[in-house]
Amino acid sequence: MKFSSIAIPLTLIGFITLSTAALAGPTGDWRVADGTATIRIHKCGPGLCGVVAATASAPGKDVRNPDPRKRNRSVIGLEVLINLRPAGPNSWAGTSYNANDGQYYSVRLSVVDESDLKVEGCAPGGGACGSETWTRVQ
Repeated sequence: MKFSSIAIPLTLIGFITLSTAALAGPTGDWRVADGTATIRIHKCGPGLCGVVAATASAPGKDVRNPDPRKRNRSVIGLEVLINLRPAGPNSWAGTSYNANDGQYYSVRLSVVDESDLKVEGCAPGGGACGSETWTRVQ
């Protein structure tokens, strides 16, 4: 009887641990907060990367890129999350590229739950910071 009373909590602990581990990965498709794009986060090398997988309207070009040779490329397939590495429980940090202004930002992603991803970014040199929540695309 004592064994079974211990076994049940251990089983529950194992279940909770597996459930938490399932939240650990942000890989998959995420709709940005304003709904204008879907970002696909995938494994790349030792870390994670994210590319623009789809846009709500006709995809534009990367016209504000600081490199003039890249300004005619489509935003579809554009890498916008770069070299994300683990940065704590259920979080990753790296660099983000914003095609709207052609700038790079430091970024931190945190898995909130199965359907929400918190994205926090800061301008270089300790500039302004902001955050938004992305929603998993089913």
